[in-house]
Amino acid sequence: MRPGASTVGAVRGAALLLGLTGFGATLWYGLDEPGNALAFGTLIALGELARWGAAPGEREPAPLGAAGALAYALLGTSAGHATTHGVLQTVAVVVAAGLAGIVPHIARGRGPGLDHFARRVLTVGFAALCFQPLYNAGAVTRYLGQGPAYALFLVLLLVLTALCDAVLAALLLRARTGFPYGPLLRDELRAFLGIGSAVCATGTVMALGVAAAGLWALPVLAVPLLLTQLSFRRYAAVRTVNRQTIASLARATEIAGCTPPGHAHRVAALSAAVGRELGLSGTELTVLEHAALMHDIGQLSLVDPVEGGATALLPAEDQRRIALLGGEVVRRTGVPEAVAVVVERQADPYREQPPAARIVRAVNAYDDLAGDGAGAALGALERLRLGTARDYHPDVVECLARVLARGGAPGVTSAVPG
Repeated sequence: MRPGASTVGAVRGAALLLGLTGFGATLWYGLDEPGNALAFGTLIALGELARWGAAPGEREPAPLGAAGALAYALLGTSAGHATTHGVLQTVAVVVAAGLAGIVPHIARGRGPGLDHFARRVLTVGFAALCFQPLYNAGAVTRYLGQGPAYALFLVLLLVLTALCDAVLAALLLRARTGFPYGPLLRDELRAFLGIGSAVCATGTVMALGVAAAGLWALPVLAVPLLLTQLSFRRYAAVRTVNRQTIASLARATEIAGCTPPGHAHRVAALSAAVGRELGLSGTELTVLEHAALMHDIGQLSLVDPVEGGATALLPAEDQRRIALLGGEVVRRTGVPEAVAVVVERQADPYREQPPAARIVRAVNAYDDLAGDGAGAALGALERLRLGTARDYHPDVVECLARVLARGGAPGVTSAVPG
């Protein structure tokens, strides 16, 4: 069995069991308040239909659907009348509406992964379980009333739900990639500050708005989140264009014959994996990946190309000169200064380097030396270990060895047997 498969299977199995239990209970006892179920179900389905084509790593591609699901989980009254739909009906409506919304995407081959849908089911079930029994028992209104304390209670519940979702997301990524859990969880929590906070805020406002004004509040309250979704989509498009521009610049060395085909991509993928292994996340990881893609761009300034593009075999002075030229070229592209610093300092002694530069230098040397076959790859790792006195940081080399032993980075085939 693939490592982590049991964790992924457990999460999916729990979501499937919860969904089936919700459907079974709803069919057995009947649908309470069909109007509310239809209104929120329609909102969730429309939110799924309007999902953007999220880039890899995008945390919430269907924010309107997520906000509608959370609002239904936290709905205590509708236009002043107490609701009775409970936890299991909430799950059933969210699953049915979610499936209705994603079927057209699946038909076009662009449906969401099972992991994302499983997380949605489990987190909504968690929110409903924390709220519905307490509200139906009268404990919430008895102690908090319907004023600011009640609104704050909803916000705190949604923050708890977001934390639950982040824990699940990091757990699934850990199972699939083998990366350390801490940095993955940190990335998920940072992502919550973006679209996640808007989803939670909208879910709270929707629950309060429907409680006061009825279902007519739903379309009005959905507009701000739709505008936020549009802004995030534009931001994601700009980020994608920047990433494509950097990747195109990185390919310039391959087109010019300065480096072997695929070298920049392999170094970037392995560097990102080693960076995660060392605990880097967020902006640090982005800077590392961009610097790794452009680490050889200084070779374009050379009169005579380096044989095979293997800068790791050059004397230290020549490596330093190429790194400085690369940093100067990167600065002229408009890429953030931090990327240029990593590129120009990749040839320094590792005690003087920032962490990202240490990683790029070691991974670049490995790819230069590894060649094809397990023997060459093991020999390259051994040469890196012998160079840990000055050139390569010992922790980086050992992290690289662990990443390679697990099969390398996604999209990069490792020649080192696990």
